[in-house]
Amino acid sequence: MKEDMYNRIYQLADKYSSYTAENLSKLIRIRSVSMHEEQVQLELKRQMEEAGFDEVKTDGLGNVIGRIGQGKRILAIDGHMDTVDVGNAGNWSFDPFSGEIKDGFVLGRGSVDQKGGPAAAVTAGRILKELGFDRDITLLVVGSVMEEDCDGLCWKYLVEEEKLKPDYVISTEPTNLNIYRGHRGRMEIVVKFRGVSCHGSAPERGKNAIYMAARAALEIEKLNLWLPSDDFLGKGTVTVSEIRSGSPSLCAVADFAQLHLDRRLTWGESRESAVAEIEDIVKEFDAGVEVLFYEEKAYTGLKYGMEKYYPTWKIDESDHAVTTGVKVFEALFHEHPRVDKWTFSTNGVTINGYYGIPLIGFGPGNEVLAHAPDEKVPVSDLVAASAFYAAYAFLI
Repeated sequence: MKEDMYNRIYQLADKYSSYTAENLSKLIRIRSVSMHEEQVQLELKRQMEEAGFDEVKTDGLGNVIGRIGQGKRILAIDGHMDTVDVGNAGNWSFDPFSGEIKDGFVLGRGSVDQKGGPAAAVTAGRILKELGFDRDITLLVVGSVMEEDCDGLCWKYLVEEEKLKPDYVISTEPTNLNIYRGHRGRMEIVVKFRGVSCHGSAPERGKNAIYMAARAALEIEKLNLWLPSDDFLGKGTVTVSEIRSGSPSLCAVADFAQLHLDRRLTWGESRESAVAEIEDIVKEFDAGVEVLFYEEKAYTGLKYGMEKYYPTWKIDESDHAVTTGVKVFEALFHEHPRVDKWTFSTNGVTINGYYGIPLIGFGPGNEVLAHAPDEKVPVSDLVAASAFYAAYAFLI
């Protein structure tokens, strides 16, 4: 692609900076926690139609899919439209749902995580239409759902039910305008301990499940000392994130206890290896180890689910998806990008982790503001992201 085309793309992204910021503001003003995204999806659909997309549709799970072109190869740009809730409103210095545009930022919940990415992708679509995009590429902009509740579920539905398997995907999760190529996997494990209750005045007659769980929890903590590490992704980790118990009364020995484990998986670890580690620790107790299953109703009314095992993924820095991103970045911004990884989990666990689709991340906003109070995204980041997505479609 010639340098003047890159310049033209960036000029248009800059020209439409207010358009992008105002579209994002409209999306932020619509509260959209997981399973309650209907209204924000209607607004995103309207924005795609206004931008001139060739086709815009909503699938059975509620994902909005905008299409430009009808080429043989498919490039999808993904961004989830659900957000976490606000948390303690007292920690915010502004209204989380104001969508105010102030001092070069768009303010509010979801500005970074991650309505900013889809807003920029809509503008990229408008730019492509204005430039008469005619490559043998189908561009799909996907506003996905339920990611905060179950990362990757939306793409499981797209691949398995909609039979959509792109050749390349860009995730618009926040990267601070770096290019990301992987992150650790994760899984949610529960360990259930069965004891024997008796009167609390004579605890020796029973078998206290809480004591079993407590001893196991301390051994699970020690796993962190020897879990494997990867030069790029870092170390595997495990933590007890919840403990529950039950007994016939508060004057009785507990006959049930449960640990909930947050397990982060580095390269080379698997579902089976992580479960085996916990089973080895609790083998002396009457305990069961289980990987949780997620199944909830989308806002469309469809009930859909998957196991809460989200594979580790990374793609090589020499992969065409990554090198294309580097070339686009250098041509647009005249410097070499930082190529890195996310600390948290994304839809990449399904897109690449399960299905092996080449995937990079490039998104507006700093990930440290994800799920945090006073979330805000620079308008300049939205401009850069709009230009990057449009240029990538031309070059890939």
